[in-house]
Amino acid sequence: MTRRCICPGSYDPVTNGHLDVILRAAALYDEVVVAVLHNPDKPGRFPVERRLELISGSLPECLPVRVEAFHDRLLVDVATEVGAGAIVKGLRGGTDFAYELPMALMNRHLTGIETVFLPGDPALEHVSSSLVTQVASMGGDVTGLVPDAVRDALVSR
Repeated sequence: MTRRCICPGSYDPVTNGHLDVILRAAALYDEVVVAVLHNPDKPGRFPVERRLELISGSLPECLPVRVEAFHDRLLVDVATEVGAGAIVKGLRGGTDFAYELPMALMNRHLTGIETVFLPGDPALEHVSSSLVTQVASMGGDVTGLVPDAVRDALVSR
């Protein structure tokens, strides 16, 4: 039986912190489904198709990872659809834990699915999609915080 997990997020844009969690989840599970969750009423920084490209292009092809988009659905329904046995989330610190714990408990209440928290790389603790986007939009250098393709996409915006 395949041990599959789901790594959900908006990934708008994907950061090196996201990739760190995805890569470590791939070492723990047979397959990782990177679920790009979006609200069609909120366009975001990058179109969903571009987010999928940036994530896929930033991961080694040999990894057992698939990247898919989902919208207007509960995460637990997506997890059930893809056959995930766990939700994997990265935590940068206590604030992330306080935010994520109630959702993890609700997801377990709804379907019994467990959430596995992976501590983020301390070197990337300060990295978030919104902060990276803000810094890049003001001309700051985000090299090393996001994949080069993401950096280039942010600069060209």
